[in-house]
Amino acid sequence: MFPTSSRQNSPDTSTSHSLRHSPRSAPQSAPRIAIVGAGPAGLVAARILQLRGFHPVVFEAEASTSARDQGGTLDLHVDTGQKALELAGLHDTFVSHARYDDQGTRMLDYASAQPLFEDSPPSGTGDRPEIDRRTLRDLLLASLLPDTVRWGHKLVAVEAVEAVEAVEAVEPVATAGAAEGERNAPIGQHVLRFANGKEETFDLVIGADGAWSKIRAKLSDVVPVYTGVTFVECWLDEVDTRHPEIAALVGRGTMFSLHDNMGLIAQRNGGGHVRVYAAFRRPENWADALGVNTQDPAQMRAALLQGFAGWSPQLLALISSCLDVIVTRPIYTLPGDFGWRQVAGLTLLGDAAHLLPPVGFGVNLAMLDAAELATALTLDGDWTVQVAQAAAAMKHRANEAAPEGFATFEAMFSKDSAEAFLQIMQSH
Repeated sequence: MFPTSSRQNSPDTSTSHSLRHSPRSAPQSAPRIAIVGAGPAGLVAARILQLRGFHPVVFEAEASTSARDQGGTLDLHVDTGQKALELAGLHDTFVSHARYDDQGTRMLDYASAQPLFEDSPPSGTGDRPEIDRRTLRDLLLASLLPDTVRWGHKLVAVEAVEAVEAVEAVEPVATAGAAEGERNAPIGQHVLRFANGKEETFDLVIGADGAWSKIRAKLSDVVPVYTGVTFVECWLDEVDTRHPEIAALVGRGTMFSLHDNMGLIAQRNGGGHVRVYAAFRRPENWADALGVNTQDPAQMRAALLQGFAGWSPQLLALISSCLDVIVTRPIYTLPGDFGWRQVAGLTLLGDAAHLLPPVGFGVNLAMLDAAELATALTLDGDWTVQVAQAAAAMKHRANEAAPEGFATFEAMFSKDSAEAFLQIMQSH
């Protein structure tokens, strides 16, 4: 639900690099496709394209899959994230790694740490099981052909091979019934240039490169804006044995405690790992203003404990007991009605296309975006039209989700946050 990180064993890769369905051959007219970004969306798109005989190339700035911590637990929804994995032929693999017993949600009073709300589905049930980001990424990577992902390719420039006239925003999209001259947009090849000096040309570039997408910058002048809320992420390891009181406080899933524009949120990840988020409304440069060195764990703990003065000692233990990995994460979003110019040869997925507050929509929308775009590209017909139609569909879906996402986030970090969020929890 929130931007988290975790460390755990890699999934079983006994089917590594095998396509579990016999791929058909792509048509000779198939575009040469680049996917920028090896996150869940980019990898889902690559997997589905390969199943249908296409040969996409995925470019990733990181040096390897283990170059950095990949982020933490995700709840995948039946009609979005899980649907994408079904289309990718990976749902059974997902189920074998998903944590069905970590779907609980609880809300605690900030001063007493007493429960205000609790919902925990019976063991082995529930339709939004958790999976750690590293596990999800590893199982997607294991499903791809060797050398699909080119690591260490940081994109620095995207240049059109020839001038391509941008048409007006993603909507309206031409339909199959439109006149031939209206429905066939020009195919625009683009050159991708990377920091390592390499460059390649593609017919279609899919920007799955996140919040600060370089592909999006070619399609829109809109950039993410700071919400006014910052999350400070802290880690706890071996919580069940080293911190049993905290383990009991967090429970099997996600714990929230909210009060007056602030919150302490803790999520159970795999392998006894817990992510804690100390969240608050502050200026983006709050640490500098307080003279706090964000690279100094002791200073950060002291600043956080001072900021949360008056909260229950049980809750403050989430901060005082954390490891020396403390990461500041300002939260940015794009407008809820964001759209982009349609430019032949370029399109977007996931956070590059719709950067919403971290309340459970992001990766689910991103994966379904990827699955539907990849599927559309493999259908008979004009692939440029199919790209435009898929872009319009993902825009519509994100625009529908945005009001709830923004309203929930605003409720969590409001003057009456506990009461407002409790009403949301009880209404579901």
